[in-house]
Amino acid sequence: MRELSVIGLEPGGTHVVCADTESGERFRIAADDKLRAASRGDVARFGQIEIESESQLRPREIQARIRAGATVEQVAEEAGMPLKRVERFAHPVLLERARAAEMAQGGHPTRENGPTVQTLAEIVTMAFRARGHNLDDADWDAWRDDEGQWVAQLQWQAGRTRNAAHWRYQPDAHGGTIVALDAAATDLIDPDFGRPLRGLAPLALDSAVADERDEIPDEGSADAGERISADVDGDDPDDDPDALQPKQAPQQQGSKDKRGKPQLPSWDDVLLGVRSSGRR
Repeated sequence: MRELSVIGLEPGGTHVVCADTESGERFRIAADDKLRAASRGDVARFGQIEIESESQLRPREIQARIRAGATVEQVAEEAGMPLKRVERFAHPVLLERARAAEMAQGGHPTRENGPTVQTLAEIVTMAFRARGHNLDDADWDAWRDDEGQWVAQLQWQAGRTRNAAHWRYQPDAHGGTIVALDAAATDLIDPDFGRPLRGLAPLALDSAVADERDEIPDEGSADAGERISADVDGDDPDDDPDALQPKQAPQQQGSKDKRGKPQLPSWDDVLLGVRSSGRR
């Protein structure tokens, strides 16, 4: 490496004039912020200036894109910068996003009758449990949209599909309010947790339970009729032919009048379907 010595400044002070100590050949170096930081030994400032000079994205632009939801990898690839250099400016913004996601979980979803008493995290936890899933396996995130408002996101895996739900989070003194932005978010805060939810279907039945259900014959089959009859009467239907005859309900048994003759139904009973007991 050739050694140079400083000779002086060009008129106007825009460049520093240096010379080779052996050959006397002269060089000039721009007297910019990078040179000033290097002369002071300010490594941090020198590295920041180097990033700014090598990339079209300034630190504020990098942070703005991270705050809007971009990942460090996306920004680095777009700007053609090393990951470590992007991470340096992205780190405080990522902490800000993580804090916003945490606060959004404590917000109160808004329904037709107003904000709920329970928080978003509590309601979503119940929605997951009702379908046999664990919220600990899901991921929370947050970022600011084009209007500068926070958007909270919940992602979870269902089979081979990656699902996501989004809410708008508005902070306030009472924990903040939550408004659903898509169908998945609306379903998760719906109080009817029992109905199926696309992307969060109930887990499959245990194999032993499924086998037991497979062994139960259809109601319309002959085996099913014999088994049900045997369970009710306690006897084998083949041993007693009368057991297969339908038994008459108490309110349908024949009745007699005071003279001992069978009582006939009236026309009102026939037309209106009223039984002798007065029931329809």
